[in-house]
Amino acid sequence: MTIAYITHPACRRHDMGRGHPESPRRLSAIEDHLLSTGLELVLRHHEAPAASHDQLIRVHDEAYVQRVFALAPREGLVWLDPDTAMNPHSLEAALHAAGAAVLAVDLVLGGKASCAFCNVRPPGHHAGRARAMGFCIFNNVAIGAAHALSQYGLERVAIVDFDVHHGNGTEEIFRDERRVLFCSSFQHPFYPFSDSVAEGERLVKAPLAAGSKGHSFRAAIRAHWLAALDAFRPQLVCISAGFDAHHQDPMAELNLTERDYSWVTHEIKKIADAHAGGRIISLLEGGYALPALGRSVAAHINALLG
Repeated sequence: MTIAYITHPACRRHDMGRGHPESPRRLSAIEDHLLSTGLELVLRHHEAPAASHDQLIRVHDEAYVQRVFALAPREGLVWLDPDTAMNPHSLEAALHAAGAAVLAVDLVLGGKASCAFCNVRPPGHHAGRARAMGFCIFNNVAIGAAHALSQYGLERVAIVDFDVHHGNGTEEIFRDERRVLFCSSFQHPFYPFSDSVAEGERLVKAPLAAGSKGHSFRAAIRAHWLAALDAFRPQLVCISAGFDAHHQDPMAELNLTERDYSWVTHEIKKIADAHAGGRIISLLEGGYALPALGRSVAAHINALLG
């Protein structure tokens, strides 16, 4: 099992100000824990390229992409929405975060890695076709999935999202795309206050009430995701890997543990092994309790390793 580990130094230079929970320290917390556990030694390290204009506009409106470039500041902060700011390094970081997804697809579908984990920021799953939202500028996982469909001719790509917040941007982008199955679990009602009812043939939602623990999460995944994924027979599985449903995370009210992230990753891996030759790409989304984030990512990667 070869796992590609993809990141870029620019992702640490994106900074939305003191006290903002989506901070550069998130990447350091992950890397420090991987180093201390020895996992860092079994990963193949790659530097993410910048996503191209053509790769961005597969999922985003061209006018939106142009607006992001135009607003990128030379100094200070520019706010794209009440939660999402750009400093002078943010555009570069966002381009490399999106480019990490493209490289992950190339490595996995090109047979150079079995799986890939992208330790990048800003995250992506709230970014819609024409708007930034919830710390997200470009929708990284959507850009990766669209690259797989466009460049490799895949007919069935699954995106699974276990972040505590619903991936509303990903859902918007692929709502009418029959080649993509989008499965999500999330606290409900909660930001971004999405409808808990799936309104498309390829949308599968598993809403969880505040206070839910691991047994409720696992039951929801079994009830809502697994049969749908098996029936879909994905040729590639993309993961929006958010770890902010952890019981120590201050941003929400679910109570998952590292064992729950290991379990769901194993279940996703079974689907990928059965239908996709084990091919998985995983991209960091949320997770703001730094020690818990490091442990949770390690559990996720260990499960990918099998």
